[in-house]
Amino acid sequence: MAMVLLATLFSLLLAATQFNVGACAGSKNIFILAGQSNMAGRGGVSGGKWHGNVPPECQPRSSIVRLSAQLRWEQAHEPLHADIDVGKTCGVGPGMAFANEVLRARGSRFGVLGLVPCAVGGTRIGEWARGTRLYNELVRRATESVRDGGVIRAVLWYQGESDTVNRVDAEGYKGNFERLVMDLRSDLKNPNLPFIQVALASGEGRFVDVVRKGQLDVKLGNVKCVDAKGLRLKEDDLHLTTISEVHLGIKLARSFLNSFGHHL
Repeated sequence: MAMVLLATLFSLLLAATQFNVGACAGSKNIFILAGQSNMAGRGGVSGGKWHGNVPPECQPRSSIVRLSAQLRWEQAHEPLHADIDVGKTCGVGPGMAFANEVLRARGSRFGVLGLVPCAVGGTRIGEWARGTRLYNELVRRATESVRDGGVIRAVLWYQGESDTVNRVDAEGYKGNFERLVMDLRSDLKNPNLPFIQVALASGEGRFVDVVRKGQLDVKLGNVKCVDAKGLRLKEDDLHLTTISEVHLGIKLARSFLNSFGHHL
């Protein structure tokens, strides 16, 4: 009898959570999370497993939701990309720390914050070019995210580690990124869509500085850059630690609030 009552209570709580997410659909402030593994999150992952520890800055709250792989809004929690970057084990990324910092700074008047995870580890920027599978999926998820209301406030982009392996990719990074920004703005029918990109802290190859120069030299309007250089890396010298992901999320939030948050 006790088990039946417990199951009933759980079902009622689940239904209430789903109703609350749906009820505030029209007021969502939406952020696209895209790029590769350091955006998807490898914080706390070791030996192919995530240890499950969630820092205070990344704790779930009722006003932070995510768009699942099945295109359903649900309460957001770590690991945000578990059903998106399915080829690897996901852990803590910058997304939840970003969302919590925005809400901490803006308070309840900000409304519901919606995260749309799209990042996939080990991908070069050429794999995100218009017409590719990853590009099409990003556009599909972004479009679906506003179907029932809400506004895409920014794209958070952390990618480029895989473009450090050969000089041609590294030297072409700036042009490829600028083209990606313009294509997404066109296809999402948002010509002024803000982008906040992350300048690399690490890379898979020896041309990290070449990619970083391209990232830091981007001069497109409504494109800001947050520098990850100096953030502590895991033993693989490639992925950010959990605390580094938290620090990065907070830096991204402050960049958004300082650059684009004045009218909200």
